[in-house]
Amino acid sequence: MKTIRLILFYFLLIPFLIKSTSAQHQEYYPDKDTAIQHRLEQWKDLKFGLLMHWGTYSQWGIVESWSICPEDLSWATGARKAGVADNHQDYVKAYENLKNTFNPTKFNPERWAAAAKEAGMKYLVFTTKHHDGFCMFDSKFTDYKVTDKNCPFSANPRSNIAKEVFNAFRSENFWIGAYFSKPDWHSDYYWWHIFPACDRNANYSITKHPEQWQKFTEFTHNQINELVSDYGKIDILWLDGGWVRKKTDEDIKTEAMDVMEGSRWARNPQSQDIDMPRLVKEVRLKQPKLIVVDRAVPGEQQNYLTPEQQIPDEGLPYPWETCMTMATSWSYVPNDIYKLTNEIIKKLVDIVSKGGNYLLNIGPNPEGEFDDTAYLRLREIGEWIKVNGEAIYGTRMYTSYKDGESIRFTQSKDGKTKYIFMFDFPENKLLLTKISFLKTDKLELLGSNKRIEWKASDKGVEIVVPKELKKVTNHVWVIKVRS
Repeated sequence: MKTIRLILFYFLLIPFLIKSTSAQHQEYYPDKDTAIQHRLEQWKDLKFGLLMHWGTYSQWGIVESWSICPEDLSWATGARKAGVADNHQDYVKAYENLKNTFNPTKFNPERWAAAAKEAGMKYLVFTTKHHDGFCMFDSKFTDYKVTDKNCPFSANPRSNIAKEVFNAFRSENFWIGAYFSKPDWHSDYYWWHIFPACDRNANYSITKHPEQWQKFTEFTHNQINELVSDYGKIDILWLDGGWVRKKTDEDIKTEAMDVMEGSRWARNPQSQDIDMPRLVKEVRLKQPKLIVVDRAVPGEQQNYLTPEQQIPDEGLPYPWETCMTMATSWSYVPNDIYKLTNEIIKKLVDIVSKGGNYLLNIGPNPEGEFDDTAYLRLREIGEWIKVNGEAIYGTRMYTSYKDGESIRFTQSKDGKTKYIFMFDFPENKLLLTKISFLKTDKLELLGSNKRIEWKASDKGVEIVVPKELKKVTNHVWVIKVRS
């Protein structure tokens, strides 16, 4: 892992450079707007959210969008639908024709919202458009959308899927997040038909054809402005496709060197500036407290960071969220393998103890349903949350987030209450070395009113948890410490 520098910003207004498990420098530039800072603190209280990748690709049960990208990516090419076409051009046509058969007749977002609420989730991020460009909302700027007359589901009174999903979750008091892909592989303004696409990037020289890129910029702004204008209150704008970004000459030179060395697939390194500062000003005129997440693009338009499919090794000093799949794929795959409830709960605890939020992804099937296993996992998580949720929601990092491999800590925002998470129920005395108590502190296991005895020793704090309390919950046990 590379040597890391940490530069404190909050008082000096300069960026954080912080250690990341991805072995890359992570830069964080806090938004100067105090209303957004306050909103982020409220978001940090939520802790647990639902991410949903859903589109026409669910009909083939393959990875979302990436199978049409002409890069030699094993995880994408290996997931291409077999027997569709013997060349890439025909494959893309067949993929785009999935619009003409997409008809999720069992679409019932109220059931999703109820299940997510039962699990203790507090916010939603839904894919309004992925990289393939297919819109799950009624955009006026494309016919590649679920409401187009050639899509069978357009005849359904609930055909504007994003609006229906947002309304269903909003009625359950969820925060609403709109996932939106900045690159659009269907748009002629991005993959221009007069040139072949060679990778994930715009397939023409933006400096030679600035008028084409300006059309793409306006197209992108128009679609995002639709979402923040016509779909009720939006709390989070979650932008993906971080390669669409403004780049310096030095950035471009570095990318060109990476291409020559074979470590990068961008054959045409160039700046792809869609004027994010102007976009954010536009959307916040309509949604003043909107949190904007321009993923993987350092700057004030990335209000919180989003490590993907991983949990940082340590707590991080800026707002962050781990986005992770419940199964193995972001999108629906038949017979996928789902994480066990015990693993999901322990990941939630680990993330929250480090100051982060957990955004857990489920991909609906082509009929518009979750897999039965997903519903089961949500129900089992909810059973644990009902007992232990107060140690999760609204908490913050303790001085030390852990004590050994099986103990985690959180605390209330005022520091008056502490929580000790035990991944394994102690058979004997529990010895803690990273936490100290006041003489007046009282301990109890969440789910039980029985007092727990403790004493200070030269080695640390010794706690005796009665064995009969093991049955009050499962997966992870939580001791509440209060004066």
